[in-house]
Amino acid sequence: TGLEAISANNGWVISVLGISIVFSGLTLLSITIAQLHKFLDMWERRTDYYDRFKKRFRKTKEQDQLEECSVLPFDITESAKNFKMLADHIGEPFPLPKLLRFAKKCGLAHPHSSLNALILSGAIKPDDEGYYYWNEDTSY
Repeated sequence: TGLEAISANNGWVISVLGISIVFSGLTLLSITIAQLHKFLDMWERRTDYYDRFKKRFRKTKEQDQLEECSVLPFDITESAKNFKMLADHIGEPFPLPKLLRFAKKCGLAHPHSSLNALILSGAIKPDDEGYYYWNEDTSY
């Protein structure tokens, strides 16, 4: 009876576990109540957040449209003209390995890096089927 019965039936462990569960729950509740004003403020200004999100999406769309008309760096304009002639010879859409093979056969200088620069500048665009096409809006 008494303290011996509590020790024999793991009463101390159960009481410590119960106290820690209650303490954790109360702590979580107090943190939630303390931060509730931020959530309510966000809920009241949800239209502002939605407008910001739409504005950000519009900016990325406008940037994509601006990238359509790309200007090539000065150091690859000659390579771009040569690759354009090869792409016209192959026909659109064209596979990059075939374009690279023709560039090597024709003796173009640094065909790998030039082709990479053309892709990064937006002069050559993928068509999501494994082929590429020449961006006609590119200015030399």
